[in-house]
Amino acid sequence: MPTLIAAALALALASAEAEPAGKGEAADPDVIQDNSFLVEEAYNQEPGVIQHIGLLQRDRRTGDWLFTFTEEWPAHGVEHQLSATVNMASLDAGAGHETGLGDVALNYRYQAVGDGDAAVAVAPRASVLFPTGDWRKARGNGGPGLQVMLPVSTVLSPRFVTHSNLGATWAPWGKTTEGSSRTAALNMGQSVVWLAHPNVNLMFEASYTVAEVYAGGTTTTQQLLLLSPGIRGAINTSFGLQIVPGLAFPFGFGPSAGGRQVLLYLSFEHPVTKNPW
Repeated sequence: MPTLIAAALALALASAEAEPAGKGEAADPDVIQDNSFLVEEAYNQEPGVIQHIGLLQRDRRTGDWLFTFTEEWPAHGVEHQLSATVNMASLDAGAGHETGLGDVALNYRYQAVGDGDAAVAVAPRASVLFPTGDWRKARGNGGPGLQVMLPVSTVLSPRFVTHSNLGATWAPWGKTTEGSSRTAALNMGQSVVWLAHPNVNLMFEASYTVAEVYAGGTTTTQQLLLLSPGIRGAINTSFGLQIVPGLAFPFGFGPSAGGRQVLLYLSFEHPVTKNPW
């Protein structure tokens, strides 16, 4: 797979125009925009355009892996967006690796400020988490939950864009082998994207999550800090389909030191109607 991604990036570089973007990433409709890996951008889908996103993360030490698939649809114009995220995971919960479905998220995002052409964009998101994963095998929380996220995207220059995230998750009806559980988590993210070429971007992302889990009369604190250098490229077809492959190598830092991952990304974005609402 990494070889295929490298070939796709080389193809994108060879076929793209050698000039920077204009005011924002979306100054050219073929420029890569809403295709980050660990940090969420503040750009809703354009009217009549949908996106299918696949992301695979594999731990290089344990062999655990997580695959997420997201469908993004504009609900009405650019202001409202609906999406759904499902995941499959292979985790070692004590009896060897087992693979199965994780929890499912249904998401709504509102384009409160700007859009893909603006210097600053803000698009808060609210999500409902459904307990479809098996909590006994560490693939789910065991109860429903809520999540909120505030993404802010800022164009620093024609070649540099940043994305900032602040979010929280509340899951008060979880289950563990010790009985019921409550989870409250705070997450933050920051990225810098360099438009080295209109269709090839170099990225650096940082993601931090701290969670307090109450179960069995005891509260434990869990932390995850990942730093992730990566690259993404775009292949633009004549009939409106944009294919974006990506590759990154997240690694643990601070409380997560020693962790190493490989991340593969692939998205397909295309129009579904000739007359968008």
